[in-house]
Amino acid sequence: MSFMLERITDKVECFEAYDMKTLEKKIEEQIEKNKSLMLQVHAVTHNVVFDQNHKKMHYSAVVHFKA
Repeated sequence: MSFMLERITDKVECFEAYDMKTLEKKIEEQIEKNKSLMLQVHAVTHNVVFDQNHKKMHYSAVVHFKA
């Protein structure tokens, strides 16, 4: 049995929350975790829509991490 270790060079993650503070906290936590993989934030895309079912704003973000 053999193992091949490869370094992750790109990673895209999606986040969502019903308030901006929670979304920021989730992203910050993942940034800290990805630092151990030697990944840094390359780009962030975000979106806000009104969720009619919950009668509140829904925040989402996609973060692209790169080595």
